Amino acid sequence: MTMISQDSLKQTPLYQKHIGLHARMVGFGGWDMPLQYEGIIVEYESTRKQVTVFDTSHMGEFILKGDCRACGLDRLVSSRIIDMPVQSCRYGMILNASGGVMDDLIVYRLGQEEWMIVVNAATTEKDFNHFRSHLTKQSVLNNVSASTGKLDIQGPWAMEFLKDFIPGLTKLDYYTFAHFMILGERAIVSRTGYTGELGYEIYFPANRIAQLWDKIFENPKVKPAGLGARDLLRIEMGYSLYGHELSDVITPLEAGLSKFVDFEKEFIGKEVLLTLRKEGPSRKMAYFVCDSRRAPRSDFRIYSTDSEEIGIVTSGTFSPELKKGIGMGFVANEYVSPGKKILIGDATNKIEACTTSRPFYKKSSLKN
Repeated sequence: MTMISQDSLKQTPLYQKHIGLHARMVGFGGWDMPLQYEGIIVEYESTRKQVTVFDTSHMGEFILKGDCRACGLDRLVSSRIIDMPVQSCRYGMILNASGGVMDDLIVYRLGQEEWMIVVNAATTEKDFNHFRSHLTKQSVLNNVSASTGKLDIQGPWAMEFLKDFIPGLTKLDYYTFAHFMILGERAIVSRTGYTGELGYEIYFPANRIAQLWDKIFENPKVKPAGLGARDLLRIEMGYSLYGHELSDVITPLEAGLSKFVDFEKEFIGKEVLLTLRKEGPSRKMAYFVCDSRRAPRSDFRIYSTDSEEIGIVTSGTFSPELKKGIGMGFVANEYVSPGKKILIGDATNKIEACTTSRPFYKKSSLKN
């Protein structure tokens, strides 16, 4: 792992709030972010059973005005967005000419010809330059990341917790959003998240996000949660993370995300993916559960039971739900289907495991 000088890391508008809560801070995507407060397992349990708040103000947001096709947006996003209703969100990816994933993102349709694109923190500048270079002159693109704060409220209590604070919130369906007045500010609230639980994401002016944070924590039942719990939660759901399951040299077909590729339209990298779909990728994403509590780690090798190397782990952890190590990674095609016995580790130290289907966590409140 490349070490980043603490002095060179960016800080979200809530940095001092995290320091005041004695959070353990770490570098993530060029930002100084809270890894944990009380502890990763405590924050994980609070999200699965109650409600927590994550500071996600490091994420990137672009506002784009223009007709979906005429401005070039449709060609830049892998998923079908032309038929998105206003006030809906849709997951997709930006692909390069080789079909590799430059980033994954969520598109929000603010109006018939107005969009918000939410991208990962570490790739914000790269993504913005990519959009700017490929959009037509029939578009207006603005990077509003610096002026936008963001909080994720996640957990089965999320709706009950927010409904009095944000009247009308209960009308939101999964992957839809609306504008609400919060503390006198016009905010976007979407029913989305990255934990596998019922949740909402609030986009709020960065210069007032600290006041929103304080207002939320007037309720003693809500707890803050950091990157450690967030990673554990997303692995239990089998969600991809850019830099692990996704990268410039990994295609959506290899990553198991082909349903987010609309082959009925034109997009960058389409020809490569059509060929790959026809021939079949040589590797695919697999999910596995270990026979013990030992947790696999990124870059561990994956072996067949006769110790032939067949793949690599992209993400792994100990699952509090299963009380076993779990993970995901790329393997040769014949080992993708559930029920395959495999080994995880290195040449001298291996963990017995078995492939399975995602998600690992089956009790999600996500669509309740």
